[in-house]
Amino acid sequence: MLEAETLTAEAFAPFGDVLEANGAPSRLINDGACGRWHDLAAMEFSDGQAGISLFRAQIRSLPYLFDLVERHPEGSQAFIPMEHVPFLVIVGPDKNGRPDTPRAFVTRPGQAINLHRGTWHGVLTPIAGSGLFAVIDRIGPGANLEEYRYDSPFTVTLADGRADGR
Repeated sequence: MLEAETLTAEAFAPFGDVLEANGAPSRLINDGACGRWHDLAAMEFSDGQAGISLFRAQIRSLPYLFDLVERHPEGSQAFIPMEHVPFLVIVGPDKNGRPDTPRAFVTRPGQAINLHRGTWHGVLTPIAGSGLFAVIDRIGPGANLEEYRYDSPFTVTLADGRADGR
């Protein structure tokens, strides 16, 4: 059993960056009518360039059963929901080239994530809304996807028993 934690910048730091408009903006722009939270993620690529794509993923429900994780050794990957809804994030540290025990997080509406280059992670797992995301990742030559299946699946639940992540 794997209980999903609330996503915080501190807890997620080993795996990537939490992107959210939280607290005071870095600066005001547009004659003071717009707050800018500047440079929230370090996009990292071995080569190639940043590309922006749209993904529409199947909505999942909790408890959620999974055994497949993947990583992208050549570049980081940011997931930005196109709606103000939570989603499930599954990540795991690397142990000798394979994923170790995973952790699960549930975002708050308005949060997005950037996964560090080479971070093991589950598939895109929306738990509400339409499943539409903007994804910023590396576009370039060579293999940038490794997949791994755990011998036994994990079941993700929420620590407080809620299924909506709010």
